[in-house]
Amino acid sequence: MRYLLLVLLLLSGIARAELPETDWLDLMPEEDQRALEQMPEISHNGPEGSGTFDSKGGLKQQDKGLPAVMYSAKTVPGMNGKKIRLGGYPVPLETNNAGRSTLFFLVPYPGACIHVPPPPPNQLVLVRYPKGIALPDIYEPLWVSGTLKVEKVSNDLADAAYALDASSARMVEEGDL
Repeated sequence: MRYLLLVLLLLSGIARAELPETDWLDLMPEEDQRALEQMPEISHNGPEGSGTFDSKGGLKQQDKGLPAVMYSAKTVPGMNGKKIRLGGYPVPLETNNAGRSTLFFLVPYPGACIHVPPPPPNQLVLVRYPKGIALPDIYEPLWVSGTLKVEKVSNDLADAAYALDASSARMVEEGDL
């Protein structure tokens, strides 16, 4: 009986085990990472600063004379088809009848949807999650797990270099920190 309890406890721990966290920098080729490290500070005081993420082109990169890394759609081929868990902030695109987000961009930092400039395409991930997730606040982080694809995505709002077919999504909890 004691062994059966031990096996059940181990199996329940495995069932709840999550993939290790993938760092956003893992989505950038090494040359982009080096360029990012050498980049001067960017001002967020441009006239676009009052824009919102839901306006047409709100997350699209505009040529404002920034370093090339800020426009980069270069990907890491080894990430294609990889099962990952990525933490970030949602930019909702579509919801189901229950009001749950089924399609959204995941961005690496809060407010990426309104800051100037937006993240480069290789730091934007389109998440497809048919089950949907309630997103009470776009400033609350979430975990998304699933299969990452190197896939160029372009819509009226943004350009992304990756897409993720999510198997799970959940809000970050205090115990995760």
